[in-house]
Amino acid sequence: MTGVPASAAGGTGRPAPGGKLGAAAVNQASLWNIANILTMVRLLLVPAFVFLLLQDGGYDPVWRAWAWAAFAVAMITDVFDGHLARAYNLVTDFGKIADPIADKAIMAAGLICLSWLGDLPWWVTGVILFRELGITLMRFWVIRHGVIPASRGGKMKTLAQGTAVGMYVLALTGPLATLRFWVMTVAVVLTVATGLDYVRQAVVLRRKGLAAERAAAQAGSSAGSAR
Repeated sequence: MTGVPASAAGGTGRPAPGGKLGAAAVNQASLWNIANILTMVRLLLVPAFVFLLLQDGGYDPVWRAWAWAAFAVAMITDVFDGHLARAYNLVTDFGKIADPIADKAIMAAGLICLSWLGDLPWWVTGVILFRELGITLMRFWVIRHGVIPASRGGKMKTLAQGTAVGMYVLALTGPLATLRFWVMTVAVVLTVATGLDYVRQAVVLRRKGLAAERAAAQAGSSAGSAR
């Protein structure tokens, strides 16, 4: 269940009948590891979070406290699943796809619900979601040239967004309500700034990739003509 080969986990690792190793069992073990389970828990928390936040019209402090708890658990699993996957070599294709989907789903759900309830301006939700969707599409645009790594600014942006949305989910009043406004302001600034930096990195990466492809094509053409 952790993605560890049978031989390493104390099993025999013997082939299945017919001389094959039983690829289905190996694939199942690599999929059902703790990192992927945490990612799936985070996906399941999205509808639960929305349900709790919108109970009784969305303004009951008790229900919003429960919604905050679901959101906090989702944010915590986001920290641990990536760390576990890297530390214990549990990276899978499912995790690569599901993890960013889960991250964006819980954040989008929080932003949209808060704007729908009137707690957060729609333009804030629009800016953040446009940035997240745009950067995701841009990563696919340049993926054949390389992968844009997560920056320190990007990690700070994620922390600021999670903190701000969590504070808005709670029914805060007085100085804490003012504080959450400034935390969200920082989150929006980091969202825009890191988004522009990712665009710059993508343009540079694509230019380098295209230049390398042209150089390789010219080298192949020269080698072919020399024969």
